[in-house]
Amino acid sequence: MNKIWSNRHLLAQMVKREILGRYRGSVIGVAWSFLHPLLMLCVYTFVFGVIFKARWQSSATTEDFALNLFAGLIAFNVFAECINRSSGLVLENVSYVKKVVFPLEILSPCILIASLFHALVSMIILMLFYVFVHGLPSFSALWLPVVWLPFVLLVLGFSWFLSSLGVYLRDIGQVVGVSVTALMFLSPIFYPVSALPEGIRGWIFLNPLTWVISETRNVLLLGGTPNWIAGLSYTGVSLAVLVLGYSWFVKTDKGFADVI
Repeated sequence: MNKIWSNRHLLAQMVKREILGRYRGSVIGVAWSFLHPLLMLCVYTFVFGVIFKARWQSSATTEDFALNLFAGLIAFNVFAECINRSSGLVLENVSYVKKVVFPLEILSPCILIASLFHALVSMIILMLFYVFVHGLPSFSALWLPVVWLPFVLLVLGFSWFLSSLGVYLRDIGQVVGVSVTALMFLSPIFYPVSALPEGIRGWIFLNPLTWVISETRNVLLLGGTPNWIAGLSYTGVSLAVLVLGYSWFVKTDKGFADVI
């Protein structure tokens, strides 16, 4: 982990390049960071709230459904973007592998921070929409960084593990793509946990996205405080995944050049 901190300036430059590179050549550039989530919010609201007439609760409005849906999608998008890219991350940066002095450990934090930047923009749009519909949010929204910290650590640990595994097992990218798509429908994005039958309600919390999605809605939209007991368990798992993922990457990265 010390290597990441000692190369923080290089990491900052790579994150900047990652963010700007996504929209390189486009007419309005980084402004797409604001327009893209805004357009997606409109599309999902129309499709699920008007065409499918989906409702969070029987009394929920289309606007409330859109808020809950978008809050869940923000967390899912961070997870999906990082995990999907991780399996081919080292292979996309072969030139860095050949450089002995380049710290490959910063590749995963780079894509994660860039993804968090876009999530932050989406959060701003979400809260502006909330203010328009319901007025000022509760102070409980300040708990959001606490809720997201273990989630970020979990994603980073998975990213390190998959980026290394993807070098030795190229098929892992196909498995990851299908798994992430399945998780989208197995996560409480389009429905609340309370809508599930009681017999399977507990099992959905084995999904790494369930807790963060539920608590994001809880602190942002419902004005509640985090579930500390479940949060401590989630944090413990996240730290374990982080340490194991980083350890795996460090132990295996010495063979990248031979395999590539």
